[in-house]
Amino acid sequence: MGIRSVLKGAVIAGFLASVGATAAYAQTQACEETEFTSKTGQIYLDAEQAAMQDKDYNKAAGKMSQLKAMQLNCYEEGAVLKLSAYINIQKGDRQAAINDLLSALNKGYILEKDKAQTYYNIAQIYLQDENVNKALEYMQKWMQSGATPDRTQKWQLAVLYQRVDNFKEAIRWAEQVRSDDGSKYDQQLYDLLIFLYNQSGDKAKLASILETVLVHNPTERKYWDAIAGNYFASNEERKAFEVQKAMYLAGMLKSEDELMRIVNFYNRFNVPYRAAQILEKEMNAGRISRNLDHLELLANLYQVARENEKAIPVIRAAADAGGGGAMYERLGRSYADLQKWKETEEAMQKALSMGGAKDPGNDWVAIGQSRYERGDRDGAREAFRKANNRAGRSWLDFMQSEEDTKAALKCFEFQSAMLNVQNEAKICKRLSVLGPENVTPNCKTVNERLDAAEKAFNEAPVCAKQRS
Repeated sequence: MGIRSVLKGAVIAGFLASVGATAAYAQTQACEETEFTSKTGQIYLDAEQAAMQDKDYNKAAGKMSQLKAMQLNCYEEGAVLKLSAYINIQKGDRQAAINDLLSALNKGYILEKDKAQTYYNIAQIYLQDENVNKALEYMQKWMQSGATPDRTQKWQLAVLYQRVDNFKEAIRWAEQVRSDDGSKYDQQLYDLLIFLYNQSGDKAKLASILETVLVHNPTERKYWDAIAGNYFASNEERKAFEVQKAMYLAGMLKSEDELMRIVNFYNRFNVPYRAAQILEKEMNAGRISRNLDHLELLANLYQVARENEKAIPVIRAAADAGGGGAMYERLGRSYADLQKWKETEEAMQKALSMGGAKDPGNDWVAIGQSRYERGDRDGAREAFRKANNRAGRSWLDFMQSEEDTKAALKCFEFQSAMLNVQNEAKICKRLSVLGPENVTPNCKTVNERLDAAEKAFNEAPVCAKQRS
């Protein structure tokens, strides 16, 4: 059954309950007449029988036209207008029914106690006719007449205000419906509240409503998307990330764009290792394409996470995928971080030979360091000179300083040996003054040893500076 059929039934029921459709309801306090004349009375009875018993509304409408063309007293006119409204509703001539009811109201033919219900009936007829503004106008008159809306009528008011874009009032009535429902869950109501809070820009309320909806629809993707979108719109990216993470774990994210969003979220919130795990897993599963950009990103993530052992095979794959010298350059740095010096030099040499390296100078520095660490000092110097940058020069200065220090230490050994023998010779000279019996056996060879120590010092290349 369609909405219009439902509304029509409600209008007829309400109409009969309030204004009635027979002459017995026609008298009002303002009308002193109490009966039909014989001529008009028979026509009215014929019309009433045609409508109520025979359901021949066209015949009944014809009788109404006859009566409206006649001179009627107030009692007769009131009864005719009410019956005519009923007949027009049944015929589907809604505007004519409204005109009849308004005429009855304006002329005082509706009892005071029935005015509110009549306004409500008019509102329902307008609503059945899709005239939302007029329906809302008469719903307002209905309430101003003292009516108290029930749950159904509150829902109707919420929908009417929503349709005229008065979201504040729509929310007020929708929330009253929610309050009336208590713990009962009505999906239609919550869908309306989601729309209303989204339109009004109340993101906090929207989030609360969405969370309630999600409890009842845990596998409904659109509500997860709505919650994430709401957090994005509120610049609450961390909360949006948590929602997206839950969606990923629940298997809701399928497309490459969605999966890459999760990877980027983990990276953005400083969880590079988890980002790398997801990216590698989804590339292996074929849900994220294994292209150069994604391989580079995977390598970056592992390197930022200090997982160089895991980064190396990815960088190799990226190099094979067309990354060129730049990828071998990165491979060399990864080997250097792991102190795999032979592999460092091989990767850096390949990066330089292929072309496309981003920092050739520092690549030569890495080659120089790898040679230095393997004891090839001449090869290291050669690489540091080729680097021709500050780092290379610093390494050359450091190596020179190392060698100068080593030479100084070696010379110190010659110098210390010579000074020790010189001091011993001085002691032997003092002892000889006291007599031969006081001279030690070592003193007999001290002069020879002193000559040898002085000769060694004077001939040692490492002591050239000290002799000058």
